[in-house]
Amino acid sequence: MNNFRDLVIRNRSTRRFDNSVSIPREKLIEWVDLARLTPSAKNQQSLKYMIFNQPEDNQKIFECLSWAGYLPDWNGPEPHEQPTAYIILLNDKNIAPTCVYDHGIASQTIMLAACNDGYNGCIIAAVNRPKIVKHFNIQEHLEVLLVLALGKGREEIFIEPVKDGQIRYYRDERGGHHVPKRSLEEVLLNLNS
Repeated sequence: MNNFRDLVIRNRSTRRFDNSVSIPREKLIEWVDLARLTPSAKNQQSLKYMIFNQPEDNQKIFECLSWAGYLPDWNGPEPHEQPTAYIILLNDKNIAPTCVYDHGIASQTIMLAACNDGYNGCIIAAVNRPKIVKHFNIQEHLEVLLVLALGKGREEIFIEPVKDGQIRYYRDERGGHHVPKRSLEEVLLNLNS
């Protein structure tokens, strides 16, 4: 499994982790270093990053996140299933007043790098931004965009075809996470041209 397609398929939004497996700070720095090399609108490079891998900080971040909108009866991972690291992506408004695309490119790059190194993660936009700003004394010119939750995944994730237009992910009775994906024929409008 060392080609790019396999990496993309393995890179799923993971929400349950093996809390006994930590991610070294050096690895987080390496992933941010890759992200900073990605394309940037107007090459402004307004993204900033904060990395965390200590339990006290991780708990503060965890309390600011919503985990799975399609799973309303699930409040997120249990303590032994919580991420062991986080990366907060911020836009430096002193450089660019808004950030539209860069954080998506950077986040996916980090997720692919993490997956390539044997870890997993989830890109989370449902963040209590005022609370996270207060917890970490984030300066006013830095806008919290996304939080990347990272760790060693411990859930089975299945990609399956969309049936009857139903795109909502779900968990089966054994806890397997199922993610419906639209077919290539549906998304590529001129496939047979």
